[in-house]
Amino acid sequence: MLDFALTPSSSRLPDDERAAVLAAPGFGKHFTDHMALATWTDGRGWHDAQVRPYGPLQLDPSSAVLHYAQEIFEGLKAYRHDDGSVWAFRPDQNAARFQRSARRLALPELPAEDFVEAVRALVATDVDWVPAPGSGEASLYLRPFMFASEAFLGVRPASEVTFCVIASPAGPYFAGGVKPVSIWLSQEYSRAAPGGTGAAKCGGNYAASLAAQVEASEHGCDQVCFLDAIEHRWVEELGGMNLYFVLDDGSVVTPELTGTILEGVTRDSIITLLDDMGHKVVERRIDVDEWREGAASGAIREVFACGTAAVVTPVGRLVWPDGEAVVAGGGTGEVTAAVRSALLDVQYGRVPDTHGWLHRLA
Repeated sequence: MLDFALTPSSSRLPDDERAAVLAAPGFGKHFTDHMALATWTDGRGWHDAQVRPYGPLQLDPSSAVLHYAQEIFEGLKAYRHDDGSVWAFRPDQNAARFQRSARRLALPELPAEDFVEAVRALVATDVDWVPAPGSGEASLYLRPFMFASEAFLGVRPASEVTFCVIASPAGPYFAGGVKPVSIWLSQEYSRAAPGGTGAAKCGGNYAASLAAQVEASEHGCDQVCFLDAIEHRWVEELGGMNLYFVLDDGSVVTPELTGTILEGVTRDSIITLLDDMGHKVVERRIDVDEWREGAASGAIREVFACGTAAVVTPVGRLVWPDGEAVVAGGGTGEVTAAVRSALLDVQYGRVPDTHGWLHRLA
């Protein structure tokens, strides 16, 4: 197991300035005083694990990641509980997905225990950056990532790779309260195709979604819904969130994992929580016409999306060039609100962790 040696920062942000940041952190705007790093080289494996002052990384202009996008990342949060302790939610699952992503992008796999230790070492060092209890849904967002840092222009897997974890305090996603979002149905762009990188959490997937997101914004929508790349009829996911549909019989449907959909940690957790609440959850393909017609007939009572940043987001409208579908008046449904509350209660330690999902960091 890697031992992350600490080099303390000599220029930590003063307490009063850090407090001002934590009072209104936004998302991804401010970063803690340190970062965790490790290097992999062919023949030596993982080495030089360290926690050092946050700062720029030095890259050669020929670094492979800049030319061939050999890169992956993860996203998870650290939560402060009422007793002052700090916990991560299912970091082992993020570590496992990080390994799956690495395999798909021909990157070396980081052992799960080293992934979790890097997160723990950074959070323990910058624990004062974790928002206090009672700060709404504030948390410390953690971004582990790995990239090909070898200086070489040949098209092959890199023989030198850098792993890094940075942290950023995050306020509640819905600063003014949870509000339903409008979704633009992308009919020109596809997020992923069979055999591609859809199930991997890599930057290229998100870059490929941005043109569609611009299109959504131009039509007054918050997010994009992508359909499958072959028939252009099966609902897959949003640009960065998985989808759920609550039917009139109380059952819940979510698109099945096909290799083109990211296997979200939040997605998996919600399936378990919905089962705990007595809802039958079905993973299957969903035709976009089922969404349109179900919204009109009432067969679909609620739609919501989920992800690490927003937790659970109600979906009010699906919009396309010549129409729209509004579900249950476009509000936040009972099941959506209940599962969102149940998930947050576990993450912030307000209810017993009956599934063993929490991992103490500090």
